[in-house]
Order: sequence, then C-alpha cells, then structure tokens
Amino acid sequence: MEIEKELLLRLCLALVFGAVIGFEREYRSKAAGFRTITLISVGSALFTITSYKLGYPGNPDRIASNIVTGIGFLGAGVVFKDGAFVSGLTTAATIWIAAAMGMALGNGEYIVASITLALALVVLSVFETLQDWIDRFHQVKSYKINFFRDYEKPKIAVEQELKKLEVSFKIIRCVRNNDDITFYYSLSGSQNKLNKVTDFLLGFREVKSFDE
Repeated sequence: MEIEKELLLRLCLALVFGAVIGFEREYRSKAAGFRTITLISVGSALFTITSYKLGYPGNPDRIASNIVTGIGFLGAGVVFKDGAFVSGLTTAATIWIAAAMGMALGNGEYIVASITLALALVVLSVFETLQDWIDRFHQVKSYKINFFRDYEKPKIAVEQELKKLEVSFKIIRCVRNNDDITFYYSLSGSQNKLNKVTDFLLGFREVKSFDE
C-alpha cells in the first residue's frame, strides 16, 4: 500500500511540475501549452514507472529508453521552417525538458526534478529578457526582396543604403521569374538599424515587394 502511495505521489508531482511549465507556455500563447506540457510530464512519469515494474529486475529501462525517441517526434510537430526562418525550437525543447522532468519524477528523483523545474523557468522567463537585450544590439534577419525586370540600379541603391546604415549583408540566393527577380538577403545589425532598412524598403518604389 505504501508503494502505491509513493507511485501516486510521483504522478501527482509530475502533473504539478508539468502544469507550472505548461502555464508559462500557455501564457505566451505557444503551440504546446498548458494541457500538452502537463500530459507530457505525467505520461513520461507513468511510462517510467511502468517500465520499471515490467522490466524489473533484468531490464527496467526497456520502455523508458524509448521515451526520448518518441518525444522527438512530438517536438518535431511544433517546429516550422519558412525560408531561413525557423520557429518553435524553444517550444520543442520545452517538450523535451518536460518529458525528462517527468521521467525523473517517475523514478523518484524529486530533488533533481525540482532543480530542473527551477532552471527551466529561469531559462524561459529571465533569459527571454536577456535575449531581447542582445537582439537590440545584434540580430540576423532574412529579407526576400523582389525587384522588377530592370533590377540592376535598384539593387545597387538598396545595397548602398545597407552600407550607409552599417548593416552587414550577403546574398543567399536569387530566383528569376518571368517579369522580375527575387534576391534573398541575410542582414545582420542592431534592431534599430534593421528597422531603418524596413522603413527604407517600404518607401523605395523601385522594389516590387519584400518580406522579412
């Protein structure tokens, strides 16, 4: 009976710990939110407990060892790529850490799981402020600039403006269509400078369209 109470405690703690991280993700309107992260944490704890019971004493990790592989497929579902821009990696990493935390709780490692929860919350909240501070001074963005057929002079004008703003740039690739040509640029500089690049392109009529 005492063993069953211990296992129930592990599942309940997995629910609470997962809910804490899930609340943070839900508050920021991320793809994997409150219920998803909570279920991942509880499920990982249950798989770990079941793995130990079914495999003891010979191979107690036969189910738990596959959690890492399975959670990878789940995390891949929240990662999206649009050109050079990738989103959802932090959410995927959060899914991964929630599973690891659930496994630790399922194994009865309460202190390790508590430390993991604290560190995860620091990274997700405090580090975001630090990341924003870094981005104000330097960031890399991709621009897709679509020129008309006679693109040579407008392209030179755009690149001269980039040099004037002291924004580093390189052309990733270019694609020619019937009546226009599209250049894919990688720009690096402060947030303020990149905002000025956007303002310039908005007012530059020789550019057919652009996207960032």
